[in-house]
Amino acid sequence: MMLSVVIPALNEEGIVGKTVKSIPVDKLNEIGLDTEIIVVNNASTDRTAEEAEEAGARVIYEEKRGYGNAYIRGLSEARGEIILMGDADGTYPLEKAHEFIKPILDGECDFIMGSRFEGEMEDGAMPALHRYIGNPMLSKMLNILFKSKVKDTHCGMRAFKKEAIEKLDLKSPGMEFAIEMVIEASEKNLKIQQIPIDYRVRGGEAKLSSFKDGWRHVSYMLNRKFFNKKEYYPNSK
Repeated sequence: MMLSVVIPALNEEGIVGKTVKSIPVDKLNEIGLDTEIIVVNNASTDRTAEEAEEAGARVIYEEKRGYGNAYIRGLSEARGEIILMGDADGTYPLEKAHEFIKPILDGECDFIMGSRFEGEMEDGAMPALHRYIGNPMLSKMLNILFKSKVKDTHCGMRAFKKEAIEKLDLKSPGMEFAIEMVIEASEKNLKIQQIPIDYRVRGGEAKLSSFKDGWRHVSYMLNRKFFNKKEYYPNSK
C-alpha cells in the first residue's frame, strides 16, 4: 500500500525542505507503507522547487496560483491509496504522519481531520482574532448550514482514502477549497474522524488576509447553501 503526502507550496524557500524531511518515511515503511512526497510548486518565484526536490520530494508545477488549484493538481497526481495533506510552512506535525493516519489503516474512517484547538498550540502560531473569533465562528457557521460536526473546519492537516476523495466534487481554486472539502465530505456521508494535533509558528511569510479570506469563506457558504452556487468564487487565490 502507498501513502501520498501532498504539500502545496508558494514561495516557501527556507522551510519547505525541512517540512519534506520531517515526514517519517522509515516509520511509515515499518507499518507497510511505501511513501511518495509530492510538493506542488504553485508558481513560486524563489527556490521552493529546488529545495523540495533536494529534500526528496517529487515536484509538480501548477502555474495557476491558488490553494485549491495546487491541491486539485496534487491530488490528481497522487498514486497512493491513502493521501495525507499538509502545509509546507512547518505548522503541522507531519512527523507524526504514521500516527495520524492510523484510524484509516484500522478501517475506522474514510477521512481524518486534524483539530488544532484540542492539541497544543504554540504561542503566536495563530493570531488571537483567528483563534478566538474567526475560526470558531466559521466552523460553527459551516456546521449549522451543512449539518456537519467538524470542530476545526479550516485545519489543513487531513488524510483520506483516495477512493473516498474521488467521490467529492472539488472545484474551488482558492482558499474556499478547505471548506468545500468538508462540506462535500459531509454531504457524501464520508465517515469522518477528528484527531487533536499540535500547531506551531509558521516558517516564512504568512499569506492569509484575515478579513478578506474570512469574507470569501462566508460568501462561499452562503452562496452554496442558499443559491446552490458551487462554483461561486469571490477570489481565485
